[in-house]
Amino acid sequence: MAYETPLTIAEVMKDISNNKYVLPSIQREYVWDTTQIETLFDSLMQDYPIGAFLFWEISKDKLGYYDFYEFLKNYHEKTSTHNKKADLKGADGVTAVLDGQQRLTSLYIGLKGSYAYRLKYKQKKNENAYPVRKLYLNLISPAKDSSNKYDFQFLICNDVKNTDDEYWFEVGKILDMKDLGDVATYVTDNISYSEDHQYTREQAKFATNTLSQLHKVIHTSLTLSYYKEKSTELDKVLNIFIRVNSGGTVLTYSDLLLSIASAQWQTHDAREEITEFVDDVNSIGDGFRINKDFVLKAALVLTDFSDIAFKVDNFNKPNMMKIEANWDNIKKAIKQSVNLVSSFGYSGETLSSYNALIPIAYYLLKIGMPDNFVYSSTTKETRAKIKKWLILSLLKKAFSGQPDNVIRPIREIIKNNVSSDFPIHEIIEKFKGTNKSIQFTEDDIEEYLLKLKYGEKDTLSTLMLLYPSLDFSNKFHVDHMYPKSKFKKPYLRKMGVPEDKLDEYIDAVNDISNLQLLAAQLNEEKLNTDFDKWFNDQYKTDSDKIQYRTINYLPQMEYSYANFQQFMNERRNLIKAELVKILL
Repeated sequence: MAYETPLTIAEVMKDISNNKYVLPSIQREYVWDTTQIETLFDSLMQDYPIGAFLFWEISKDKLGYYDFYEFLKNYHEKTSTHNKKADLKGADGVTAVLDGQQRLTSLYIGLKGSYAYRLKYKQKKNENAYPVRKLYLNLISPAKDSSNKYDFQFLICNDVKNTDDEYWFEVGKILDMKDLGDVATYVTDNISYSEDHQYTREQAKFATNTLSQLHKVIHTSLTLSYYKEKSTELDKVLNIFIRVNSGGTVLTYSDLLLSIASAQWQTHDAREEITEFVDDVNSIGDGFRINKDFVLKAALVLTDFSDIAFKVDNFNKPNMMKIEANWDNIKKAIKQSVNLVSSFGYSGETLSSYNALIPIAYYLLKIGMPDNFVYSSTTKETRAKIKKWLILSLLKKAFSGQPDNVIRPIREIIKNNVSSDFPIHEIIEKFKGTNKSIQFTEDDIEEYLLKLKYGEKDTLSTLMLLYPSLDFSNKFHVDHMYPKSKFKKPYLRKMGVPEDKLDEYIDAVNDISNLQLLAAQLNEEKLNTDFDKWFNDQYKTDSDKIQYRTINYLPQMEYSYANFQQFMNERRNLIKAELVKILL
């Protein structure tokens, strides 16, 4: 791309009013405040560069492919922060702004609109808390308390008063002054021969120079330098857009895809639907962190498209119509899969790959998404298989790298075995011997699982393998058996730990061998109680003690601080034996 012939601000403002310049829905909303707008106008007045713009030329025959929005003219913090959809019926084509929306909107508000923000200490519900302001320029003196040279201010229209030191010119009126003669006449009538104030000759001269400079900046200077992109290849345009906007608020590819999708759905607004759905799903259980990318990706898989790559070409009109037709089922399947993994004990903090949800959602979709699936006794065995597959996949990082190479084959296996139970064995066999295998070796157990620590996402998954009978509809915590809070050198010395062992104790307290899954209420009661005291207080009888030791893989011994290292070594061996039994 090369620079096009620069434009004047006046002609661009006129074309914005006539919807010749519009905003693609990939643009974020307007975020500038009045101080930024004032500084922009000051920069223009001082002939500072304000950066180049990037425009996208859309021909008439392509208008129906996308949604476009009008520029915001009258910003109101409470009632008008959203851009209206542009009605482009009969338009011969438009120019969409890919880079420069904030600057052009600021110019448009300053010259043709207004800005209303809440007064400090006023209640949000108070309608009078948002007075309408327009941009004014003090014609007779420079800015006093600002880094700007010129005194631009957004003022409440009804409160504007001129004094011997201030003459406030409504900046938008410059658009009506077509030549410099209009400027001279205005200064003569309102300042040089003012009926209300006796302005000095210096003030009149300053006014003439200031208003003449404003006229030049708006009407004659070719201020707006721009590139124009004419490509109709969406991937190219979107990647350009992402790159040129990378310095501001980060835009995701899904935001851009949703903008295109919104124009193609017939009965839903894709952006609103998916944004609301994401919020809804993320509120399940202890909270999740799925995003729009995930929902769009899942939609491709669940609608059974052969190509599930996350690219613009797969979100064409025919595909989007199929997704829209299937949207209710897609939502239900995804939501049910999230409810299911929440019932397993996962949350956004511990689910290390959201792509692992997609095969689960696909399986649930294919079996008709029974409403009672998550808690019914009749589906208990199926849930156990799904849980084991999920844990193994997460621990083996099966969805890292190129997840499509895992999702596609699993989808085919599920599709071919939909009349039977969840096909965990078929999935294991499919990937056996590949770099996506979810089978474990003894080295995997020894060198990875047994070296996990508190706070790592895979720690919970490993503990879930060790506690298969826990009902996670109740809340469980990952608990330090020997309380972490007590592993401070002064306390350990007090408990008789030798000086040369202190660092070893402290380094080991977060190891998985010191962790258990404990009911939330019990954990809150346990707090920082020494383990031997808590154990003996909590489990009074020999049978209770034996049961607790068995469930939690504990060696039979005194759980004193002196025995901590022995406890860790023996419990590690017990955990390893169980993991070998489960995984090998």
